[in-house]
Amino acid sequence: MAAFIGSFLFVALAEIGDKTQLLAMAFAARYPWQKVLWGVFFATVLNHSIAVAAGKLLTVVIPLDIISFIAAVSFIIFGLWTLRGDTLEGEDKRESRFGPVLTVGIAFFLAEMGDKTQLATISLAVEYRNIFNVLMGTTLGMVLSDAFGIFSGVLLRRHLPEKSIKWAAAAIFILFGIIKIVSLLAGRSQAGSA
Repeated sequence: MAAFIGSFLFVALAEIGDKTQLLAMAFAARYPWQKVLWGVFFATVLNHSIAVAAGKLLTVVIPLDIISFIAAVSFIIFGLWTLRGDTLEGEDKRESRFGPVLTVGIAFFLAEMGDKTQLATISLAVEYRNIFNVLMGTTLGMVLSDAFGIFSGVLLRRHLPEKSIKWAAAAIFILFGIIKIVSLLAGRSQAGSA
């Protein structure tokens, strides 16, 4: 039980103000909250399953910097795609070809690759050596924290014009992509000078 409670509390607190919580808010301003929550749930279960079962192997096979860089570039692309949809006739009303659940799921999965909560999940699995309880605790902590972001996004949608929400969502995606790329480059330059 300690593994479940410890994992839940650690991830729920770590997720407050994290990029995926802000993503939940942005997606909830665009899609129905139930579909956003399902996308977050499926992505979290898959991502945290990988973290507890094969996290160490993943960093041996594919360097974490490469995974993080791909996620960062995808955020910039998703932000630009959000803006592009604003200028096309009817595009902003049409669902993506993947649908909201899969769109949110893919974005969340990529956002969590190499993120602090995924790395924390790996550490918690090693510390507690109870894969099931760590997976359940981290997943519940992540989903509840992101649910707060989702409901904040729903409230924003009721009080702000859709165009403003799209610009804000695009800015969030692009900003996270740029910040991640800058931090990766800074980390590489520090490693190179050491």
